[in-house]
Amino acid sequence: MRPQTLIDLTRELIARVLRFDAPADAVVAQYFRAQPKLGQHDRQRLGDAVYALLRRKTLFEHWARNGQGAPDRRLALLALSDEREFLAPALSAEEARWLAACMATLASPLPDEAVHNLPSWLAQALMAQCGDEQFHALAHALLQPAPLDLRVNVLRCKRVQAEQALASVGIATEPTPYSPWGLRVQGKPDLRGLPLFQQGAIEAQDEGSQLLALLLGARRGELVCDFCAGAGGKTLAIGAAMRSSGRLYAFDVSAQRLAELKQRAARGGLTHVYPAAIAPEVDERLARLAGKLDRVLVDAPCSGLGTLRRHPDLKWRQTPAAVAEFAVQQRSILERAARLLKAGGTLVYATCSLLTDENEAVAQAFTEGHASFKPVAVSGLLGAQKIPQAGALCSADGRYLRLWPHRHQTDGFFAAAWQRLH
Repeated sequence: MRPQTLIDLTRELIARVLRFDAPADAVVAQYFRAQPKLGQHDRQRLGDAVYALLRRKTLFEHWARNGQGAPDRRLALLALSDEREFLAPALSAEEARWLAACMATLASPLPDEAVHNLPSWLAQALMAQCGDEQFHALAHALLQPAPLDLRVNVLRCKRVQAEQALASVGIATEPTPYSPWGLRVQGKPDLRGLPLFQQGAIEAQDEGSQLLALLLGARRGELVCDFCAGAGGKTLAIGAAMRSSGRLYAFDVSAQRLAELKQRAARGGLTHVYPAAIAPEVDERLARLAGKLDRVLVDAPCSGLGTLRRHPDLKWRQTPAAVAEFAVQQRSILERAARLLKAGGTLVYATCSLLTDENEAVAQAFTEGHASFKPVAVSGLLGAQKIPQAGALCSADGRYLRLWPHRHQTDGFFAAAWQRLH
């Protein structure tokens, strides 16, 4: 691809993404489908440029206010700044000087909003929660791409065996520090063609997501439910922990999100998984299971603001009003799911949000409204699973799981747990 073509395509793709009328990954995928002649390397360049812009949109807009030429071209050049040497033939002398000057100012004082690159409402909320020092460390971490974590399916092989098999094909990994199932991959290799992947021995899954499955503590022979299963990543992890015994229900209101779960479960050697789309309000299957299950995980729909390393467009697409709507929905879902538990059963509520309104506030409201559910310290549950440094993964009192990108190198996750008394 010629330098000018790369600039033009980047301008076009950025314009589509910045409409924010759909998730960025979906917009990029649709654009690539419409450009079948693009090679893998060029797709990677375009995708990297889009995500560089989404991560540092405020900073790039700050720089783009000055300079010659169309503003959207200046944004595209900033998004492609790692490609400056390749782009040089397509740049005017003035553009080259301007771009170099912008890069040089990275070491100079910048406005706060151009440093943290967060919308003001979100920056204020996180600053109030974390304090100044931790906020800036978190904001910096959210600007970095997330690593690629794998979960090793213990039904197929041991972690050390998977590590050795990947090394034999030139893929370097290291064990994740907390999850006993996890491997962290160096780089972003394509794993889909590997026998390990095709045989269901590995799945891409953030270490924090693996810890949620471990936290549930599901055992052989139990009746368990992943209440908001989505595509089923945590369902598969829970099923492997159960050694494909008992019965594992995977419920979601979207049949489309559950569509591939049966195939993925079969590939992973799981024969006890039962995916089912449920009605948003009243569903007969839930009524039949009321008071019968041993464990229920509610990984509730949320703002997703803990995943900004992977989905930086979310910080520009979410709003305080949307967060308030999620909180109402989360309380309703948690209420429905709790009815499935039998006496002595364990309920886990989780989100991939960083915000108190979707996390501690929802958990506290449930506790106050349900005398038959006793809060359980998450630190103790993680300790029972022999998770290293379990206390460091939790709130100061050990009550809640609190994973932070800048502290734990995972996505941002929250979890609370209860035991049903009667």
